[in-house]
Order: sequence, then C-alpha cells, then structure tokens
Amino acid sequence: MDKKEEKSREDLISVIIPVYRVENYLKRCVDSVLAQTYSHMEIILVDDGSPDECPRICDAYAEADSRVRVIHQENAGLSGARNTGIEMAEGTYLAFVDSDDYLAPGFLESLYRACRETGSDLSVCRWEYVRGEEIPQRGTGKVSVYTGREMLEKLYCPDGAYFVVAWNKLYRRELFAEIRYPLGRIHEDEAVTYRIYDRAQRAAYVDSSLYGYFVAPSSITRGFNPKRMDWVTAVAERMDYFEKKGYRELMVPGLQAFADGSIDIYFGLRDFLPGSEAQQEQIRAYVREGLRRVRAYGRFPLRTEIGYRLFLACPGIYRKLLNRVKSENGKQ
Repeated sequence: MDKKEEKSREDLISVIIPVYRVENYLKRCVDSVLAQTYSHMEIILVDDGSPDECPRICDAYAEADSRVRVIHQENAGLSGARNTGIEMAEGTYLAFVDSDDYLAPGFLESLYRACRETGSDLSVCRWEYVRGEEIPQRGTGKVSVYTGREMLEKLYCPDGAYFVVAWNKLYRRELFAEIRYPLGRIHEDEAVTYRIYDRAQRAAYVDSSLYGYFVAPSSITRGFNPKRMDWVTAVAERMDYFEKKGYRELMVPGLQAFADGSIDIYFGLRDFLPGSEAQQEQIRAYVREGLRRVRAYGRFPLRTEIGYRLFLACPGIYRKLLNRVKSENGKQ
C-alpha cells in the first residue's frame, strides 16, 4: 500500500475549538492544530459571540486553509459552543481544544493510532501546565488499554485530572450520540466524562505529555467563584448514576472524593461569599448523607470518617487540624 492509498484510508478527525475573548492566544492555538503530523482533519472554530478580534481571526484562518470551518453564534457559553461543534462535526473522531491552550505536534496522530491499534473508542494522554513555552515532554510513551468501567475507576487515581477533563482526548463520534455538555454550568467535564466512559467498550491511555493547558498570569487571582457549586451538583449526579447502575466498587472512593471536594468549596463559600449559608448547609448535608450512604458499600478510612464527623460538629477546628496536617506533610 503506497502512502497516498494509506492516507485515503485514514479517518477524518473533527477538532472543535470554542472561541471567546482569546484574541491574544487564538493564533497560537490554531497554529498548533494546523501543525499536527496528522493532517486529515477539519478544524471547527465556534465563535461564541466573542466581542474582540476573534471573529476576524477565525474568518482569516478559514480563508487561508480549507480545513478550517467557522461558526458564528450568539454567546452560549463553553458547553453551548462545544455542543454546536459536535452537531456540525463530520469526522469519525472528535477532539476538543480550549482556545488558549495548544498541542504538541503528535497529539492527534498519537491518540488516533492508539485508538486504531487497540480497537479503542477513545484515547487519553497526559497534559501539562504551560505558560507559552513548549510542552514539557514527560511519560514513557507506553499505551495502556482499559475497559470503560476501569476508566471510571481512573477518575479516583492520583492522576485523576488526566481522566476527567474533556480536552486531552480523542473520541469516536458515536460516544456523543445522546450526550451533550450541560448549558450554563462550569465543571461541565465532571458532568459528562463519566457518561462517555460508561458507553465505551475500550479506552487507551498514552503516557505522553501532548496537551498544554495554558495558565495565564491574570488567572492567578484571589477569591472564590460561587459557580463552583456546579462541581457539587455534577458530582452528586455522578454518585446517583453509579448507585443506580450498581457500580459498587466506585461508591466508596467516589463518596470520599465528593466529600473532600465539597468541604473545600464549603470553606470557599464561608470565606468569600456572605449570604451563602444555604449552600453551606447543602454541603454539610451531602457530607452527612455520605457517612450514611457509604455503609452499604464499605467504609471510609477511620481517620477520614473521624475528620468528616469533626467537620460536621465544628468546621473551624476541623480546618485548623487539616491545615496542621498539610503543613506537617509539606515538611516531610
């Protein structure tokens, strides 16, 4: 088979890029996609009503390269922009890239080959925090294969952040046949990725850093976003889903991760959002329910359970002890 024939048999990949207020970073992002070693793709730029120069930049790329398509729409948020891209995509596979992030040249090719060679429905790679430099190359390059159920377990491993986000992955398009991102919510990945894994028969993990998650200097700010309660909503839905499906092995680690994350948000609410007593009490209710709910599936580590009970009885003392433990662990 010559190279031309081999190329004709490759699958089209639709790369979906939501665009909003990123005029300083958009070119870097799109250029990194155009520079991929896998070239049989379409790039769908979804201009989500951006009020800056982004619409003009998008149109310029479409004029310069026939693989680039632009959709201009009224602002619908990140989820709405991704959903538009999904609906317009023509590819066999989908990939999402946030418009201030960027890719290593082998991102698409590595994930595509991992899917094809292992018969997987999706593939995942490592990602790195970046500030504009080249993406640090870490990992062994090894490809591991898991069932969809095992990918659900990966949500609670030490590198769980690799597995929950939307954008360091390549998906067979059919996985989204009945799934869309929830409108008007942040932490939309938390609300969707587990449902994708549950539909997948097999998934591949590529142990290579191929995606750069850009950290802008302006993003390092103090304060608290009250919409972080969307994380609580998403993970509460996930736990109900696991329980309904009978995924017993996921309940204890899932409930523990839910309680830990919710407690962190509780203190953010208390410190930065006066008048949030109702949300604070909702979180306390979830922790209380978790202590009861876990009994049907096992138990939390004793130290963890004592900590949760102390949090419910006296959040201030719990926080002081937690900070002391973190400080001691940091010195080790």
